[in-house]
Amino acid sequence: MHRLFALVDCNNFYVSCERIFSPSLENKPVVVLSNNDGCIIARSNEAKALGIKMGQPIFQCKDLIARHRVHVFSSNYSLYGDISRRVMDVLAGFTPDVEVYSIDEAFLGLDGIVRDPLDWAREIRRTVRKWVGVPVSIGIGPSKTLAKAAARVAKKDPRHDGVFDITSCARDTLAEIGVEDVWGIGRRYSRLLTRAGICSARDLSDVDDAWAKKHLTITGLRTVMELRGTSCISLEQVFSPKKAIMCSRSFGRKVYSLEELNEAAAAYTSRAAEKLRAQGGAAGFIEVVLIEFPFNGGFPKTHISGMNIPVATAYTPELIHYAHALLEKIYRSGPAYRKVGVMLASIVPRGQVQTNLFFPCPEGEKEMRLMETIDRINARFGAGTISHAAAGFERPWQMRQARKSARFTTSWEEIPLVRAR
Repeated sequence: MHRLFALVDCNNFYVSCERIFSPSLENKPVVVLSNNDGCIIARSNEAKALGIKMGQPIFQCKDLIARHRVHVFSSNYSLYGDISRRVMDVLAGFTPDVEVYSIDEAFLGLDGIVRDPLDWAREIRRTVRKWVGVPVSIGIGPSKTLAKAAARVAKKDPRHDGVFDITSCARDTLAEIGVEDVWGIGRRYSRLLTRAGICSARDLSDVDDAWAKKHLTITGLRTVMELRGTSCISLEQVFSPKKAIMCSRSFGRKVYSLEELNEAAAAYTSRAAEKLRAQGGAAGFIEVVLIEFPFNGGFPKTHISGMNIPVATAYTPELIHYAHALLEKIYRSGPAYRKVGVMLASIVPRGQVQTNLFFPCPEGEKEMRLMETIDRINARFGAGTISHAAAGFERPWQMRQARKSARFTTSWEEIPLVRAR
């Protein structure tokens, strides 16, 4: 078990990614929108100061955005994912003990670091900023939960210049953190704790072990012990394959025809199959979800159909065939549809697929070489460079992304140009 942890958190990550290739956006209010340009999912500090809220629908703050000249971007996930990979590569150069926790966060183990932890963290911060262009905050503590709390302080309190070690002042710091902001305490538990008079992180660290185990389960007890400085949650450095893969998007407009729904289902199945092959898996179950637009302000109707695949596979044409068959079972002519999704489950390693006496395996050596070749081309030249014809060409049903920036680092056609004078 590690004795000291660091949590590296990229500041306003999506906004920071947009600023890398547009330096003029520094110190300007910037927001990034969700799928279909619906809600605000990332804000710069300047946008937060204007009162723009996380998750706020864009139409509610159009006047505010226009009045203060807020820069608005559609989500550019290919760019964000690649910038995240670059940040994690830099962190791996400082220590082999790296747990990628999310697209913009990573836990580091400090065992074997002989330097002063704060100096080491400051060097990481300078290096990531210089090499990638993303500002980060770093929290240090004797447990992952305390490191998470320290990173929160490092980000919000400018006196620490982006780096904070909570080790010597944990109790005083925890007294200023609400229990709802403790890592691992969700909304339901925070309400329970508040009713019990436990309002701060320090209050939670002081609860009796038996009470914590009874009301918060063993997971909550671990959180309590972590707040006391006892490390109970180790780094997870081994990649854990997903047990299910879901690909789903809302449409950019109302969709009525089965033909367009089939195109969308094929496109999402292709993306899910690509992720499936990336983790070396094969799916034994497929499910299609179809969601209507709500009628007269009511709840939207959801239609679901699934099936077991006779022989688990990662072969995209076979999976598209099953997705289309399921979609046709639940499609009804007339309603307007707003979303379709495809889920692959019952995932097993490719080398452990159980064959079926009555159904031939759809994956031969030739088919998998084809899939691997397509994956390599798309990885090198950008997603969608080669796609299945069943996914359509014009794709008028695609998400609205009217303010999307270029894929500067993942598309040859959109690489930024530098002109010398």
